[in-house]
Amino acid sequence: MYQIHRRPIPCLHCHPHSYIRMVQHMIEKCLLLHMDRDQCIKALAEHASVRPLVTLTVWRELTKENRDFFQMYFHGFSKRPYFITGKALRRNKWR
Repeated sequence: MYQIHRRPIPCLHCHPHSYIRMVQHMIEKCLLLHMDRDQCIKALAEHASVRPLVTLTVWRELTKENRDFFQMYFHGFSKRPYFITGKALRRNKWR
């Protein structure tokens, strides 16, 4: 009934701009999932067969271009836990 139309994955050597843009898009999805750099590199290597060096290079360029965003992302990332149980909430009371 439904057909899934998938775009072909660009080749790093044949279409480097498209490939790098695809990696950037995947890194942005990792950020939405609150992954850090190492988790993102591992996920892209395992699930998308992206070489870790490529992911790391694109990640570094993104941090250079968006320094303020990444500072706020990692600042907020390390300050508060994502899942808080009721018992921990009552104990800390978020003063």
